[in-house]
Amino acid sequence: MMRPGGQPVIVLNQNTKRENGRKVQQDNISAAKAVADVIRTTLGPRSMLKMLMDPMGGIVLTNDGNAILREITVEHPSAKLMIETSRTQDEEVGDGTTSVIILAGEILLGSQRFIDDKIHPTVIINAYRQALEDAVEILKEKISIPVDMSNENELLSILRSCLATKMTKKYGDLLPQIALEAVRTVITEEGGKKVIDFKRYARIEKVPGGAIEESRVLRGVMLNKDVLHHKMKRRIENPRILLLDCNLEYKKGESQTNIEISQDMDFTRILELEEEYIKKICDDIIRMKPDLIITEKGISDLASHYLLKAGITAMRRVKKSDNNRLARACGATIVNRPDEIKESDIGSGCGLFEVKKIGDEYWAYITECRDPKACTVLLRGPTKDLINEVERNLQDAMNSARNVLLEPRLCPGGGATEMALSQALTEKSKSVAGVMQWPYRAVAQALEIIPCTLAQNCGAQVIRVLTALRARHANGETSMGINGETGEIVNMNELKIWDPLAVKLQVFKTAVETAILLLRIDDIVSGTKKISDLDGPNQTQTAPAEPTEESMRE
Repeated sequence: MMRPGGQPVIVLNQNTKRENGRKVQQDNISAAKAVADVIRTTLGPRSMLKMLMDPMGGIVLTNDGNAILREITVEHPSAKLMIETSRTQDEEVGDGTTSVIILAGEILLGSQRFIDDKIHPTVIINAYRQALEDAVEILKEKISIPVDMSNENELLSILRSCLATKMTKKYGDLLPQIALEAVRTVITEEGGKKVIDFKRYARIEKVPGGAIEESRVLRGVMLNKDVLHHKMKRRIENPRILLLDCNLEYKKGESQTNIEISQDMDFTRILELEEEYIKKICDDIIRMKPDLIITEKGISDLASHYLLKAGITAMRRVKKSDNNRLARACGATIVNRPDEIKESDIGSGCGLFEVKKIGDEYWAYITECRDPKACTVLLRGPTKDLINEVERNLQDAMNSARNVLLEPRLCPGGGATEMALSQALTEKSKSVAGVMQWPYRAVAQALEIIPCTLAQNCGAQVIRVLTALRARHANGETSMGINGETGEIVNMNELKIWDPLAVKLQVFKTAVETAILLLRIDDIVSGTKKISDLDGPNQTQTAPAEPTEESMRE
């Protein structure tokens, strides 16, 4: 800020750093491009892996875009925003995390020449918004096709194309089948709408050892628990299951409790009262004749003794989330007070309870449930690192299965959708009036980065392949894309490579909105307040402090 005479007026603190104008937008574009370049080589079936080391010495080996960006640390605020974009994409649809970052970086890079030509960011943003609206309309009406939900092979081909870019593609149909079965198991209907909450009700248990091929979906729940007493039954067919959310032991005081005893018999009576209370709650449970009791809290030794005499198997200290999944799997109701148990609270939908030892640990299987609305995915593998990568890939496949079941429409993969959209938007840009035509066309050109990156990562001749692909799409062959294995131009309908419409829509929406958000920033103010400023003016006066080096320098 300047006075009329030309002398500057300092408004901000001297410790505050401020950047504004075109330099801020160029720095934001450079930061976004740098983040996109980090994960560009992880797109497609011929993608490279990233090895990430954390400060504790742990290693993450993956080609999942979100997992990579989650592990790396960045300083620039715009780079942090790009990483947040990837996380949003992962939470929303669970796939397309690499594509969204690459596309957002390319859209921002395309806007740089307009900023250099002094076109106002608002004009660029309006063009981008119009391009996004047109792209969504073209995707829904012209490019996407409906999917037959009763066709098992068609659904598996969608999940295969989702996993084709992952490490686990060599295991064939194993993971697609596991993902589809797990998602179908947890489908429920609320208010006429499908609800698929597999993050809560389809738990993934990772048990090192064995081969990947031993992984499977259990129609029920698997717990890392053993029975309470070694003489309790470890195998029960068609068990009656009671789920509790209370202690089976004498209630202790919330805080320190003192009891005054005047006679020597009083202490004996106190112990008897404890035993009588435990016997009463055990009798309430035994009256319902359950075969298996599972509680989230503790079970005392005396309660364990009474239950063992009644031939009841007990397990304690189960997680709340596991207890909720057990309730959905076997049809039981979680009970809080033993004296209020009803026959309808007992779960009888389980076919088999069995405790097995895998390695050094005991695992309880509550499986063969008749109509489970919860399941457990058991993952086996030689090393923890491999199992962790399989879990990340399986999460992507389950998200894709959920997206297709909720919105049964597909788009061709292999860069075909992006190239078809690019061609359609380029044609439509001819009808856009004024300066907005050029940023609008820049979005169409930016979409070509996906097939371009696929061709680059498999070692094809990029310019020749892209030119040929452009020519095929100009002739109306909208399902032609790039085979990520060989770099050849093929028909995606024949290759059976499909992407859910929900994923493509979210990729384009998130990428364009992120680019718009970064272009609207024209000022970055960073700095810290002094401690005296944070204390406020109303603080009481104290003795003057000793002068510091900084204050003397000022």
